[in-house]
Amino acid sequence: MFVSLQFKLELKKEDKEKLIKLMRKQSSAIRVAYNMLKELEKEKTKNPHAQIYQRLRKLFPDLPTKYIDSAIYKAKQHPNDKPVVFGGKRLFEKLCKNHLTGKLREKLKKQWRELRQGTLISIGSKADKGNRLTRFEDLNGQLHLRITTGNREFIYAKVLREPSNSKDKWLTFMTMLLESWQTKNYFAYTVELKLRDGEVYGSVSFELPTPKVKYTKENGVIAIDTNASPIHLAIAEVSKTGELLSYQTISLHHLLGLSQNSKDHQEWILAHQLLDLAIEKGKAIAIENLKKLKKVKRGDGKAKLRKRLHQWNAKKLLQKLKRVAMLKGVEVIEVNPAYTSIIGMLKYAPQLNIDKDIAGAYVIGRRALGFKEDMPENYEKLLKDKAYLEFALKRYEEREKELRELIEKETNEYKRNALESELKNVQNAKKLLTNLLQSLQSEPSGCEGADGRNPEQGRGNFASSVAWQVLKVAFLFPILGQILPRDLSPLKPVLVEGVWDRVRCSNGLVPLEAGGTVPIRDF
Repeated sequence: MFVSLQFKLELKKEDKEKLIKLMRKQSSAIRVAYNMLKELEKEKTKNPHAQIYQRLRKLFPDLPTKYIDSAIYKAKQHPNDKPVVFGGKRLFEKLCKNHLTGKLREKLKKQWRELRQGTLISIGSKADKGNRLTRFEDLNGQLHLRITTGNREFIYAKVLREPSNSKDKWLTFMTMLLESWQTKNYFAYTVELKLRDGEVYGSVSFELPTPKVKYTKENGVIAIDTNASPIHLAIAEVSKTGELLSYQTISLHHLLGLSQNSKDHQEWILAHQLLDLAIEKGKAIAIENLKKLKKVKRGDGKAKLRKRLHQWNAKKLLQKLKRVAMLKGVEVIEVNPAYTSIIGMLKYAPQLNIDKDIAGAYVIGRRALGFKEDMPENYEKLLKDKAYLEFALKRYEEREKELRELIEKETNEYKRNALESELKNVQNAKKLLTNLLQSLQSEPSGCEGADGRNPEQGRGNFASSVAWQVLKVAFLFPILGQILPRDLSPLKPVLVEGVWDRVRCSNGLVPLEAGGTVPIRDF
């Protein structure tokens, strides 16, 4: 991982003049290199670097070789697909206006010239003791930057930089410098100097060595599940044997009203807190791989959810988490998030009496440890119960009828979109249950294949993770009356005993012989 650190230089008057003169030369070389790059790109010239280098050597014979290579490197960083105004387009446009006169114009002109002509960059190399032309050295116990101005001519600038706290990366850089001076095992660092308000500021970029991973999944994991409604993190501590040891939730609602900078700052703090927890427990971190996260679309009736997702991006937090974990030597395991929420909701939430989001985090942790989730036996039996499936299908048919009536009466476009979205889900659920019923009717009574082969044939329909999606459709709404209920404890009798009559009766529903329902009445 590359890190860039800022510092300030203190120079003598005559040395500063030499440095400013050197900055002007290389800034001119950068502009020439940029223009040549655009021309050679149009001509589709092979190896443009060599041609640009020869051209710059003729135009700037006094400029050291490494400064020319660095100028070409800097020129390549500017975009070629649009015009570039060196010194800043906004400042240039202000200076073009005739109404600016006097001190204000002179101030803007000075600022524009510093941006246009006040750049010096030197690319580092391990073979050149870190950097040939701008090298950090220790003079009389103080850190200085040795700057090459010509053929064997140097100026020394005192580095003004103090660590802001104990975690400042400047301490890491100084440690690496001291170690390289003692062992003669150097590392490359790139130095770029800028002129601003008459002062010289610099930045040093180097690759931070990645520490060895100390905390792995051998002792278990801290699993993290991101949730948008409500916006929070669900955290589960999972042992190496797959048991749930502890859990907690962290609300992120306070991030929604912050500016981007404040939000980033708070997310960095949170990332460090989560990694400190993992180090304290001696465990790795398990998270979802959100590369293929499904996006919501405008006009789907979920305006509040879209607004919340727009204000907070889970991927950015997880990226910060991975970066901090790399620095602290904590292993990060990314798992496929498919069906983790459904499995947690149906299997572990009722079994352990925990929130569905905590249960989802628990499944993420178990998946990171390599555990596979088998469907509970009583759930599987109900999915093969024709009477129950007819009851579930009838529930969806009734809900479809209700939704159609609501859509006809609804005049608000966005509320109607939400109802239509739910109607589409209900229709998909009906189709899924209908196919399941048809497959049960077409299956042979025996579980063995031809000549007794394939004894697992009877379980084949439920072996894949898609079966959990079928289970969600068949259980949640028909039994609990909600598509995504928060309280899943009523499913415990179904999970443990396979008794679903007790659950549906508590919801005021009993089955008819044909699969329909009637409300329970007190006599």
